[in-house]
Amino acid sequence: MKLLIDVLGWSGSGFLILAYGITLIENNKYVNYAKYLNLFGALLIAINCYYYNAIPSFVSNLIWCIMATLTIYRTKKKQRYFVKPKFKM
Repeated sequence: MKLLIDVLGWSGSGFLILAYGITLIENNKYVNYAKYLNLFGALLIAINCYYYNAIPSFVSNLIWCIMATLTIYRTKKKQRYFVKPKFKM
């Protein structure tokens, strides 16, 4: 079990670093991927922190997950608002 938790934590760290790298590229094509990488990376690190009883880091990563979720929600809401339906006549 310990090995699985360690792999999850390291994977989460990799996801966050990859998300940061994607935002540095400033290519709009991949920005949506960075939002999901932030969410899943923070969630995996939170699981790792909870297992090891690192409560301050656990709470920080839960807040990070909430921020990522709200960002994804806000983006989806904007996309629905700005996308015009295509009607065929």
